[in-house]
Parts: sequence; structure tokens; C-alpha cells
Amino acid sequence: MSRVGRVERTTKETSVLVEIDLDGTGKVDVSTGVGFYDHMLDQLGRHGLFDLTVKTDGDLHIDSHHTIEDTALALGAAFKQALGDKVGIYRFGNCTVPLDESLAQVTVDLSGRPYLVHTEPENMAPMIGEYDTTMTRHILESFVAQAQIALHVHVPYGRNAHHIVECQFKALARALRYASERDPRAAGILPSTKGAL
Repeated sequence: MSRVGRVERTTKETSVLVEIDLDGTGKVDVSTGVGFYDHMLDQLGRHGLFDLTVKTDGDLHIDSHHTIEDTALALGAAFKQALGDKVGIYRFGNCTVPLDESLAQVTVDLSGRPYLVHTEPENMAPMIGEYDTTMTRHILESFVAQAQIALHVHVPYGRNAHHIVECQFKALARALRYASERDPRAAGILPSTKGAL
């Protein structure tokens, strides 16, 4: 059974297309017009082993906020769509990823209930190229809202802003991969005592 999500989102600010295959090989084709964000989405696809296509045309003449936010919303919706009924998946996933001096710890529950806990070092550099570093939390908020998952992201230490953000995306990719994979011992079983996710 194919686990693919495809979402198109068009507003006066952006036009977004996202396609994701949860059972892919990490093939990524991403273009948002925000170089560092493209780099982070590439990490998400490659380390999650998701085939990921993202095409966003946004109002970058204003700034990158709408482009980044709307892409994250569409990505969350596509991820939820690809998960389908969630029967037979592990549901929970976690991963800790170092990147030189930085460390990210990510835990996810594909619960059907959106909730985000996010901590990262204070006094980070405000920009990485054209990427506003305060957007990382907003990306996660937007993704969680549409994917309807519980996500805890903790970066206890780090110095370089690029490393701090990148290790979060790598750890997120792996945690999502582990949570969404099929559990061979639970084929046909929904991982919930409530009978719904």
C-alpha cells in the first residue's frame, strides 16, 4: 500500500506543492527560494528516507516568512495524508543527533494531537543567509499543527547557529522515520488503546 501525500496550497502570498513518500529512498527535489531552508528540507528527506518534492513560489520581495511558514503547513498536511490510518506503525520515535558542538534530541508521537515543546540555546545569531533563525520554532509549530503530532525538540547546547538548526532537522527526520515505519509485529494493529489516532 502506497503511503504518499500530496498537498497544493495557494494564497495571495504563496503557491506551494509538496509531495512526500514515506517509504522512499531519500530522493529530494526542493526549491523554496530560501537557500538554507532548502538545505534543511533536504536533510529531512535524506535522513528520513522520504522521497520529498517541494516547490514553493512566495513573496520573497517582502521577506521569507510566508514562504517558510506555508511550506511547513503544506509539508505537515502532506505527512498526515501519507500516514493514512496509521495501522501497523511504530507511532513513537526518538533520535539524538550531534553536529560538532551542537546536540539535538527529538521525540515524536504520531498521536493525532498537535503539541510542540521546543528549546534551543539563547542568543543565537539572528540570520543564516536569508533564513531568520527564529523561524525554526515556527516551522515546527506549523508542521505539528497540520501533521497533528506531538513533538519535543531539545537542543541543550550549541554555539554555531547553522549547526544548531541543522541537527534539529536531522534528528527530526530520523525520529519521524522511526515513528512512521511499519512494525512487523503489529501488522493490522492500530497502536492505540483508544482505538483511534
